[in-house]
Formats: sequence, structure tokens, C-alpha cells
Amino acid sequence: MADNRPIGLFDSGIGGLSVLKEIKRLLPGESFVFLADQANIPYGAKTQRQLNELSERITRFLLTHDIKLLVVACNTATCYAIDHLRSTFIIPIVGVVPAIKPAANLTKEGKIAIMATPATAKSAYLKKLIKEFAPALNVFRIGCEGLEESVEYLKLKEIYRLLDLYLNKVKKTGSDVIVLGCTHYPFLKQEIKKRINGSNIRVIDSGRAIATRVKSILEDSTSFAKGNVQELYYTTADPRQFSKIASSLLKYRVIARKALI
Repeated sequence: MADNRPIGLFDSGIGGLSVLKEIKRLLPGESFVFLADQANIPYGAKTQRQLNELSERITRFLLTHDIKLLVVACNTATCYAIDHLRSTFIIPIVGVVPAIKPAANLTKEGKIAIMATPATAKSAYLKKLIKEFAPALNVFRIGCEGLEESVEYLKLKEIYRLLDLYLNKVKKTGSDVIVLGCTHYPFLKQEIKKRINGSNIRVIDSGRAIATRVKSILEDSTSFAKGNVQELYYTTADPRQFSKIASSLLKYRVIARKALI
């Protein structure tokens, strides 16, 4: 039986659009409601309690749109708030998990570098994933302070400066796989590949895996949509600025609305 309710997604900013892009590619018939909590970026500066409260308020807002599934399209919110959300709400909830398992299968040198926000890099959640999927490997957690915010506002000079800084750290580890552990970073994948050109370093993110997980949940509950596709975009900050940057990243026109959470 068709379920035309939308899928809800949220992130602290525009990074979650990289996840939305992958889900749309795999599930083009689904509708979406996306919220960017730009008024509270960066999430890495928030406490566990603040992240729980923000994530809960955003989820309640998205539920007013009768979403059938929630994607927490933010690594930091997943690391610190997803357990709270799952204990509070009954809808299916999918988090963004850094691609440790596929990285462990790909590495030939036994060395993996994870580029993430400082909060994600030091989180117990990430340490647990490393222990579970890469216990015998050398895993280097690189907290990329400032990179998320630079991508958020497309500050190109700062993006390039920070990429050079953090990729130099990656090269010093001898890693042959880079895991992009922030949903903002897949938008930088081509720039990263350009800077490591000639090396044997692989660059991976979890976008496709998240999309596959969403598809699997909808298959299990026979909840695929059949009807007109609708997309709604919200930001807790400036809709015009969000619309401009989102349109640039997604390569189609986005018109966002202001959300009060």
C-alpha cells in the first residue's frame, strides 16, 4: 500500500543536503521535508542536553508535516542525540554513521583517517564504532575545526586553507582511506580528490549507505510513495541565504521558508 507521507531530514545546516541528494537519487518518487537549524550552528559547540532539546524540538516540528521516517542528517546530532530521539518517538529514525566498516574493508595499509567536526571526533559514539568495526586498525580522528562553518557559508578561501591544513595532517598519518565524518564534507569531495591526486588514498562518505538504509526500511513496511513528489525546505535562520546556497549546491532552484522551533 502506498504511503505518500514525506521523509523528514534535519541538520545543523546545509550539510544534510548531501544526504538528501543521495536519498533522492535512490528514491526519486519520495517527498521530503528538510530543516536546517542554522540559527544554532555549530552543533559541535552544544552540550549533550542542548542537542537533545534541539533535536527533539526539530523532530516535533517535522512531525507536524506528518513525516513517515526521520533522517538525522548530522553526524554530531547522531552521535549525541539519536538515543534520546529513539526513546522519545515511535517513528523509524535513521542516523548518519561515519563509514568505518566500509573503510576497514577498503584499507590496504591498515590506516584510516576520519575527518569530522571536533565534537564528533572526540565522541564516545565514534570510539564505539571504531572498536566495533576497526579494532585492529590504526584509526586517526582528525577534528577539522572551522571547516563545517566555512562550507556552510561557502567561504571558498577559508575552505581551501583549511583543506590544505587538515589534508596535510591526513598525509602524515599514512592513511589510505579518508572517511568524511560530517555531512558538509561530501560537497568538498572533488576538492579533496584534487589535493590528493596521484596518491592511493580513497575518499568515502556514508550518504549512499544512509539512502540504502532508508530504502530498506520503506521496503520492509511497504511504505513507498506513489503520487506527486513534493519538497519543502526550512531554515531557522535566513531563508534567502539558505535558498541561494542550497540552490548552488543542489543545482536546482530551492525556495526555503523560515521555521520557528
